[in-house]
Amino acid sequence: MQWNALLAAQSDATPFMRHEYLASLESSGSAVADTGWHPQFVLLEKANRLVGACALYLKNHSHGEYVFDWSWANAYAQNGLSYYPKAVVAVPFTPVPGSRLLAWTSTDRARLAAGLVQWSKARQLSSLHVLFSSPQDQEACVQAGLMLRHTVQFHWNNSDPGYADFSAFLGSLAQDKRKKIRQERRKVAEAGVSFRWSQGAAINAADWEFFYRCYERTYLEHGNAPYLNRQFFSAMATTMPENWLLFIAERDARPIASSLIAIKPSGTRVIAEFDPESQGAVAYGRYWGALERVDCLHFEACYYQPLQWCIEHGYQRFEGGAQGEHKLARALLPVMATSAHWLAHPAFADAVEKFLVREGDGISDYMDQLRQRSPMRKTDS
Repeated sequence: MQWNALLAAQSDATPFMRHEYLASLESSGSAVADTGWHPQFVLLEKANRLVGACALYLKNHSHGEYVFDWSWANAYAQNGLSYYPKAVVAVPFTPVPGSRLLAWTSTDRARLAAGLVQWSKARQLSSLHVLFSSPQDQEACVQAGLMLRHTVQFHWNNSDPGYADFSAFLGSLAQDKRKKIRQERRKVAEAGVSFRWSQGAAINAADWEFFYRCYERTYLEHGNAPYLNRQFFSAMATTMPENWLLFIAERDARPIASSLIAIKPSGTRVIAEFDPESQGAVAYGRYWGALERVDCLHFEACYYQPLQWCIEHGYQRFEGGAQGEHKLARALLPVMATSAHWLAHPAFADAVEKFLVREGDGISDYMDQLRQRSPMRKTDS
């Protein structure tokens, strides 16, 4: 399949840009016009060969993006202008950084970015947004006149050559953080909770169904319907099971909670403009839910169990998802995530550009503050 071949050539490919993933969002009815995500896939071809592509959506709201522009929409409305529909290049409901503008070469990527701006102008859209983009995407977007916006995520990195076990990982932390994690894990164990995990095709239909009950319950407890439906996860189990890892918490032989982790095994990037190099295996924290309340169960299910699994299986990185400063105490360290934005209205574009400079300075200061609060054990230099 040409789309997946193009994706595999990217230096920052993730499973969430696979054709199967994007197609399942649409076929399940999760990301379609009726939910405010109108798919408009853009293809760049040469001699009947796909050389560039991206997943673009026309949107009439800003839900499910995790890059917040509600204030921009409000400013438009206060001035009698329409902010929606807007064009969004993103993976719906998935704040995972990675390649968004798929291309074989930097030249084709630049053409794709420029073409998106022209496409947005031709349709008289208010704006174009490329969310959680790769460094290569950002370069092409800046060339096309888009402005960069930064936010902070929290990612865990394995040591080099890798922690021997979870105890060795704890040994790398400051004493107070190490003590806190041990206390939290002890609370879960003393509550009689144990965990099992299943990967890929070994995740059976009953476990997928139990996971969805937990996932749905979490959303409903907050007064919202879940973004993703049963049909989507059924498609994941069928079309790309190798990219999923499921943890189930049990007490008294009954399942009470679960967390679903996406995984990308190690591989090699092959895009011509880069020298081939090893690409470490990555895990992505995605979804969780519980049917019973147990103190610290969320931390165990969503961080400690996945980190322990990553260490045991030689995974290089665990990405904890959007936001959540509490992740810092669990050794997920701050990293910058970047999006790119183009606004058609000159005055608003100028105002947003000035805002992004101020916001960017604030993000830089925040990153400095987070680094100063590093949970890692200090060593003599």
